[in-house]
Amino acid sequence: MSAEILDGRALAKEIRATLKNDVAALRARAGISPTLAVLRIGDDDASAGYARAIQKTCDGVGVDFREVDMPFAAQQGEVEEVLNELNTAPEVHGIMILEPVPDHISHAALIDMLNPAKDVDGVHPINAGRLQADRPPYFVPATPAGGIRLLEKAGVAFKGKEAVIVGRSDIVGKPMAMLLLHRHCTVTLCHSRTVDLPAVCRRADILCLAIGRAEMVKPDWVKPGAIVVDFGTTYTDDGLKGDCDQAGVAEVAGMLTPVPGGTGPVTNVMLMENLLRAAERAASA
Repeated sequence: MSAEILDGRALAKEIRATLKNDVAALRARAGISPTLAVLRIGDDDASAGYARAIQKTCDGVGVDFREVDMPFAAQQGEVEEVLNELNTAPEVHGIMILEPVPDHISHAALIDMLNPAKDVDGVHPINAGRLQADRPPYFVPATPAGGIRLLEKAGVAFKGKEAVIVGRSDIVGKPMAMLLLHRHCTVTLCHSRTVDLPAVCRRADILCLAIGRAEMVKPDWVKPGAIVVDFGTTYTDDGLKGDCDQAGVAEVAGMLTPVPGGTGPVTNVMLMENLLRAAERAASA
């Protein structure tokens, strides 16, 4: 068996083209230019690189990007004051708070005060709760939203499938579990304390990996014909690696998202889709 490789780059290109048209239509119809504000505290290189990647994605679909940089020494009250200004600015439709933040800053407190209507990253408790209850409107974190879109594009029938998610983060594992549950999968959410993890993985018709450990999942962890969604991105001396042994798993699985080129390219365009929805809701308010 050789897995069907799900091409995230091609799907991202399709979504970008649609978004570009929809953004232009919103601007012509309502005079609104969707605007994303990225709040960054300190001088972390990875955070700065991510901000540049987001700006490039914004440029690609014709939305506005605003980077708000604060010094490492900024205090909690100062950051909250800036965030409150973004929360209430009518020209700003989406806000992201980039990690990491300095140790003396409470990231959780910032998330709690984020305007849920501008939470295009889907991290505010109100959006997380509405996703869990499946009570729209809500924003879904971009990474799992992209994973689901790839599976939908491939024609995956979700109903009745057994899905296993390895990784329980608030931005990938948990929301992916909810998205699959809402599509009538039977869902198991695994983590570092799961007993006999390989055996649990072998039950999966849909196996989603969000561990952050390069090539941890081996071919004998995978049920023949399973759909494997690899969200992993670990930089090694041999380049970017996913959470599974891609070459080996590809010989067992029925479908596989590659790393690179799978879920990654779709993530940022899903963020842009969330931003467009936020701007459209603001226009109709």
